[in-house]
Amino acid sequence: MYRVSKSVAFCYGHRLLDYAGKCRHLHGHNARAVITLESAELDDCGMVEDFSGVKRLVWDWLDSEIDHTLLLHRDDPLLSVLQSAGERVLVTEENPTAEVIARMIFDYVADKGYPVIEVVLWETDTSYASYCP
Repeated sequence: MYRVSKSVAFCYGHRLLDYAGKCRHLHGHNARAVITLESAELDDCGMVEDFSGVKRLVWDWLDSEIDHTLLLHRDDPLLSVLQSAGERVLVTEENPTAEVIARMIFDYVADKGYPVIEVVLWETDTSYASYCP
């Protein structure tokens, strides 16, 4: 098996509902997602996938959906206020944890037909979550 990984950095804000720790407050992260692809075969150029193609795919989506966006649970009482104020908000069905964001990125890349096997989301320099089915 061959594996390649591409790292993409972005910023987002969130808060967690029904959580007793500091993350119950609005705050932001400078995050890094590492997308890992796997294949038993290489393409005609000898690659699993072109790194620049993976970066472009992921960055275009992250830029339009998550980068510099506030991710909030659909039941968050601040949601309507922030939307009314024209703030950039992405509504999630679950608490927008690092684990959930890793799965969102995984699902997007997989839906585009890439052989993704794992997404690791570094929320801080010392903490990460990952998702693989």
